[in-house]
Amino acid sequence: MPTREEAIETLKQCYDPEIHLDVWTLGLIYELKAEPGKVNMRMTFTTPTCPYGPMLLHEIKQRLNALPDKPEVTIELTFDPPWKPSDELRAMLGV
Repeated sequence: MPTREEAIETLKQCYDPEIHLDVWTLGLIYELKAEPGKVNMRMTFTTPTCPYGPMLLHEIKQRLNALPDKPEVTIELTFDPPWKPSDELRAMLGV
């Protein structure tokens, strides 16, 4: 059974190709649940028109499916609320 911590560490390996930070650090993951045989999450993109969105979703699913017991992965994509970088993240990005 994958743990929430294993799922988080996996998400830290999935990078936004434009910003060059992982989806967890960027705050794109709004909700994450790891249960026996399942990983469910709710996430967003930096913008609804993100050209790398489909690629990110594919990579996230592929990496999470590789966790022990090959969990079923469900990703709910939402744009409510819209993504907004935290003050800490803004400082990291220099904006």
